[in-house]
Amino acid sequence: MTGGRPMTRFNGVKVFSATMAQERANLGERITEWLRARPGVEVSDTVVTQSSDAAFHCLAFTVFYWEDLDQKQA
Repeated sequence: MTGGRPMTRFNGVKVFSATMAQERANLGERITEWLRARPGVEVSDTVVTQSSDAAFHCLAFTVFYWEDLDQKQA
């Protein structure tokens, strides 16, 4: 256990990010489309990060996942 969180098993990471308001509003749809296109992917963990400066707000979803690479190659 690290930092109070259990160790998560993953072999892939995908980052979805957006700065503009309309892009941020569509992030959920982009993530859902990506997951639907990969039925063999099992999400292990997700981290949401927000950062901003005087002009822009960036929202990022980092998705940690497990994908059976042996099955993918078959």
